[in-house]
Amino acid sequence: MRPRGPVRSDGGDGWDHGGMPVLEPNPQNGQKKLLAVLGVMLAVTVVIGVIASIASP
Repeated sequence: MRPRGPVRSDGGDGWDHGGMPVLEPNPQNGQKKLLAVLGVMLAVTVVIGVIASIASP
C-alpha cells in the first residue's frame, strides 16, 4: 500500500528503511519462531486450497 500524498520522483516507496533490508538475513530466535509459524500458516492455507480445488466437481 502506497502512502498518501504526492508521488515521489525518486521511485522510493516513501518509507525510510535506513539502508537496512526489511527482513534481516539472520533474525533472532523469537523472529525465527514467528516466521516459522507464519510460514506454516501459509503452507496449510495453500494445501487446503489445493485439496479443495481438486475435490470440487
